[in-house]
Amino acid sequence: MNNASTELPLCGLRVLELASVLAGPQVGQFLAELGAEVIKIEPPTGDVTRTWKTPAEASGTDVSAYFACANWGKQSVVADLRTEAGLQQVQQLVHQADIVLASYKPGDAEKLRVDYATLGAHNPRLIYGQITGYGPHEPRAGYDAVVQAEAGFMYLNGPPGGEPLKMPVALMDLLAAHQLKEGLLTALYRRERTGLGALVHVSLWEAGLASLANQGSTYLVTGHDPQALGSGHPSIVPYGTVYRGADGVRLILAVGTDRQFGQLCGALGQPAWASDARFETNGARVQHRQALEELLHERIGQVSGAALLAELAQLAVPAGAVRTAGQALAEPAAAGMLMPAQPGFGHLGLRTVAFRSPQWPVAEALAPPPHLGQHSEELGAASGASGENQTPLN
Repeated sequence: MNNASTELPLCGLRVLELASVLAGPQVGQFLAELGAEVIKIEPPTGDVTRTWKTPAEASGTDVSAYFACANWGKQSVVADLRTEAGLQQVQQLVHQADIVLASYKPGDAEKLRVDYATLGAHNPRLIYGQITGYGPHEPRAGYDAVVQAEAGFMYLNGPPGGEPLKMPVALMDLLAAHQLKEGLLTALYRRERTGLGALVHVSLWEAGLASLANQGSTYLVTGHDPQALGSGHPSIVPYGTVYRGADGVRLILAVGTDRQFGQLCGALGQPAWASDARFETNGARVQHRQALEELLHERIGQVSGAALLAELAQLAVPAGAVRTAGQALAEPAAAGMLMPAQPGFGHLGLRTVAFRSPQWPVAEALAPPPHLGQHSEELGAASGASGENQTPLN
């Protein structure tokens, strides 16, 4: 029986986004892609990422590339929460809201009177998603790069013997966003059964620790700190190391089984390596990592990288070319993750929802990232746009 629906699964859900920068807005766009109405509440100065621009971007726009990565499908309302009028705007919207997204430092939401206890009193069904740096009782603000360093990621991400490296994306923010999505969906399921809202909290710190995965488990099981291996893998060889073919093509291997290793050796014209006692099992290859890597670098450097990749694909040996972000997004297989440009914003967008189901559609298009306060008037919030003639909160 076909139970497919033409309606997006979160259609009818209303979200107020008080969060800024990346983690909270990523959650907001995720919900918008699934059909929710997302109202982004911004201060008069706007989300700070509106001003985070690369040298290649137009200086006059308030929709930077960074802002655009997490704000498709939203409406922007300006409300100065330091004023009674701004606070009242938010409280009025909360009455019809299902979810609030917030990313204040602990204590700040209470000062502004937009914390869960205050807003939940207006709407007992409200689900409040709170993101902090280090937890609800730690006043320290959370910054992605700092948490990457403190949670062990930078140490592990550097080359052997080299300086630790930050990931080129705000990984802790993205991990916290994923955790919050899961928490909100759990709270929505609970509300269906109980009719009650909930406070869902996630910190960048705990999201980072939860994602140490095998590296964290290695320390807990062995008592030994995992060390930086560049792009190599601590317990699988060859896996992740970058090689360069004679044609300049850079590639990586992800050989997880002894059978795959034997096929790799055959493709490289070195079948004897597969029966070499140093390399015939993954455990042996891990122990003799350096010797094997030297052989692989030398041999792959003698052959066409493109031809080797094609042959390994035929043999189902995991391998891939090292691409730039632009090359990856230009791949035909990436087309489904791109959103079409819209009037007023002539650039493609990148989806945050990567799962699919035959039971509901994919949003064909979303409204482009909004200009600051673009929807204030139509949502009845124009009076909070500037803070003029408003009574400051004590």
